[in-house]
Amino acid sequence: MGLMGNLRNRAGLVIFVIGLAIVAFLLGDIIQSGMPFWMNKQNQVGSVNGESIEYQPFNAQVDQTSTMYQQQMGGAETPQIRNFAVQQVWNQFISKELLNAEIEKIGLTISKKEFNDLITGANPSPQITQTFTNPQTGQFDRNYLNQVITEAKSGNSEVSAQWEMLLDNIRTQRLNEKYANLLNNVVYVTELEAQDEYTAKNKLANFKYVLLDYSSVDDTKIKLTDADYQSYYDKHKNTFKNPEETRALEYVLFDASPTAKDSLTTLTTIQKLKADLVASTNDSLFATQHSDTKYPVSYIKKGQVSPALDSVLFNVSVGTTVGPYLSNGAYEIAKVIDAKFSPDSVQASHILLNPTAEGGVDKAMAKADSIKGLIKKGDSFSALAVEFSQDQQSKINGGSLGTFARGQMVSQFEEAAFGGKPGDVVVVNSQFGVHVIKIEKQVGNSKIVKAAIVDKQITAGKETTDAVYAKANEFFTGVNTKNFTELAQQQGLKVEKSARTQAMDNTLNGSEIPRELIRWAFEVEEGEVSDKIFETDSHFIVAKVNNINAKGIQSLNAIKADIELGVKNFVKARMLKEKMDNALSGATSIDQVAQKLGKAAISVENIVLANPVIPGVALENSVVGTVFGLQPNKPSKAVEGSQGVYVVQVSNFVNPKEMVDTEKKEQQKQLLSSRQQRAWGSIFKALQDNADIDDNRIRFY
Repeated sequence: MGLMGNLRNRAGLVIFVIGLAIVAFLLGDIIQSGMPFWMNKQNQVGSVNGESIEYQPFNAQVDQTSTMYQQQMGGAETPQIRNFAVQQVWNQFISKELLNAEIEKIGLTISKKEFNDLITGANPSPQITQTFTNPQTGQFDRNYLNQVITEAKSGNSEVSAQWEMLLDNIRTQRLNEKYANLLNNVVYVTELEAQDEYTAKNKLANFKYVLLDYSSVDDTKIKLTDADYQSYYDKHKNTFKNPEETRALEYVLFDASPTAKDSLTTLTTIQKLKADLVASTNDSLFATQHSDTKYPVSYIKKGQVSPALDSVLFNVSVGTTVGPYLSNGAYEIAKVIDAKFSPDSVQASHILLNPTAEGGVDKAMAKADSIKGLIKKGDSFSALAVEFSQDQQSKINGGSLGTFARGQMVSQFEEAAFGGKPGDVVVVNSQFGVHVIKIEKQVGNSKIVKAAIVDKQITAGKETTDAVYAKANEFFTGVNTKNFTELAQQQGLKVEKSARTQAMDNTLNGSEIPRELIRWAFEVEEGEVSDKIFETDSHFIVAKVNNINAKGIQSLNAIKADIELGVKNFVKARMLKEKMDNALSGATSIDQVAQKLGKAAISVENIVLANPVIPGVALENSVVGTVFGLQPNKPSKAVEGSQGVYVVQVSNFVNPKEMVDTEKKEQQKQLLSSRQQRAWGSIFKALQDNADIDDNRIRFY
């Protein structure tokens, strides 16, 4: 046997030994943890009834949603925007999985003919008509639709992928509509129910009441027992259901916000920069180098900058430097470089070319010029966009970008679109690629200015942060699980509490917190103190996990501190009912009851069951409900309300006029519509409550 053969055999032996070692390692992992590491669902954001939600598609949708929010609100992504996006996408995934399961369970389908009608029929899906509406005419373009279908079938992978996504959305929407219609068809309203609803809104009750308010009992005389807590808990048990696992935290915030001295330091800096900007010969470069926000040096219209700058920039001559002004925690200065009049908004379409794919910017520009020539000769811009554009979002709409104002596009694109005139076709290069732009329409004409804006954020200086951190560190080094509150009091610190902290929270009682604090809180055991000082832009934070509140109905011990006021009123109600029952004994009218209690019976008029408010007192559902079940001129039994214990007596009822048949039908129709709207939400909540939902978002966000 040769040397190579010998080595192969030895290699085979080595691989076999290594294989045994790996198997032994994996088996050891199974034995130790009960689950091998590859089954830990590392990439699952969550699951719904066993259907996993994978991180990659979930996060891609989060990015897309976050971008949409940024465009709507303006500015860069913030933790709040990111959190909104994560929550929105989570809700969409939950909804999709729950509805898909129900649709599959009951066997809802779409026939081939029905689906084809939704695509190419006489009355296509709204998604089809919206997508294939000609931006120039505003009319549905069936030729454009057929062209995209042909290209999708021809093997164009990008167009095919977009087309399949659209078909999937149409299919999902139609199935959801069928499911919703099915639910709506099982909701009905009888004539009697419509009559009851009409009566509840229009029948008037005039009555008297006597109230023994809970506040009339001195709290110091109430000694709560374990039996009191248990009785109250048993009576209200279903209200203590926790929809998701939460943490009860206590924490100390150490304020590291900028001081007046820090603000003065920043003002001195910006004043020096103003002198330099006045003398600058390259204003754009100066703004780029010295501004904290890095505003693009471009044309702006009124309303696009802070109110202070907005009030002066459009009223000074070119070359003027204004400021500093204090705005949103920053000092701003600006130099006006140019001023002119320009359209307020533009409607345009574009074809985007990727210079890398075309072999360089020069070749991309040459190709763009060729496309421009075809358009000038009369070729369809929409068709060319579908064929050549790399902008996947606009190409399916024939390149249409709709109508946009200044500040929504990159500067090169914006200047081309706003600087030309309707009907122009222009070619420009930007950081996104080479654009062939067709200007469809321009609206308005207002003054715009080109300004170099420099801002300096007021931040806490080293002296400020060092002093606050030293105070936080003093507390952190001395605190433990047993002395958190006591040590805070000794050091003159305020302990804040958050009783129901959720896994996706970004704030505690309105104060922004880092996500790592929440992750820590959900990883440790009850009673643990944070193992580090957490930091935000304006605070240092030391926290402790007081309680872990499991998903589901909470135990009495977990909520005991939260229900103390309710238990007190529960005990007071028992005492006041006894007092009220004594006054009721032998009384034949409410005035006699009031006399025994040393009170006056109060009259109220024109109360309806649909709005059970006692004027000047409170919303009292059980009390007003009792009123509408009484016979006139007879006092009720003692009624426990939200404000205290009542006795009521009806003086008289005023019945509404009888409804004619047309009115009954209209009442029935209104009530049915209302119930159908509520039914969808109620059924979806029931599906959600009964689903096995595993939420692992905290591992990723």
